[in-house]
Amino acid sequence: MSAWLPSAPCTPGACVERTGAAAAVPRAVLRLTAVTALLLAGIALSPLGARVPARLVRGWCRWTVRAAGVRVRVRGGAAPVGGLLLVAHHVSWLDVPLLAAVRPARTLAKAEIRRWPVAGPLAARGALFIERDRLRALPDTVARVADALRRGQAVAVFPEGSTWCGRARGPFRRAVFQAALDAGAAVQPVRIAYRTGAGAVSTVPAFVGEDTLLASLWRVVSAPGLVAEVEVCPAIAPGRHPDRRALAQAAQRALGGPAEPESTR
Repeated sequence: MSAWLPSAPCTPGACVERTGAAAAVPRAVLRLTAVTALLLAGIALSPLGARVPARLVRGWCRWTVRAAGVRVRVRGGAAPVGGLLLVAHHVSWLDVPLLAAVRPARTLAKAEIRRWPVAGPLAARGALFIERDRLRALPDTVARVADALRRGQAVAVFPEGSTWCGRARGPFRRAVFQAALDAGAAVQPVRIAYRTGAGAVSTVPAFVGEDTLLASLWRVVSAPGLVAEVEVCPAIAPGRHPDRRALAQAAQRALGGPAEPESTR
């Protein structure tokens, strides 16, 4: 394992609230069934690729999150067209469909996701995979992201490189911002927050540490009244910042994160 590999101090035992009771099991099973059905529908339609209207993709992403029992609130303007790097802090597997609800995008994802049941085959249709423990593979990954941006595609990335619980956030790694500079593409910061029905920050959706996908999914579908707040912040236009350090800092400031991104890579 490379020493540079991003990691977070968050763990399920220390950070994640527990929820759900025996009375909630039937509701949770129904939600889990609905999510699975929507994912299978996505797999069936994925060979159509760009022929599926963006409006339908955005709707499917919101339906998937809503099927898990999470209400979605989106505010802010529409994301720009053309090559676009969408960036957000990373809390949950829910972040991916929420970003795609803003604008359908190819996600830069860790290679292990290929092995996930149901979601793995769907991700494999359009994701750009990164082997996080191979530092030597990083320049090729940045080049592939830049190429997608040049072709007018949107790419969704989580520059922390690891999930955090939602109460704490990590510094942004700079490398992926080089792709936006190389391609002359705008950067679109998107703020995602998970809350209870009463408005307090919730860590229930967090997918951290040694958490398994199934455990995290069950926790979400068992929880009452979860809300996902998605704010589309002003886009950072190409040429506004001279290097990836400054661009990463600007994106992190827009999302209310630490002022200084990670000093390595």
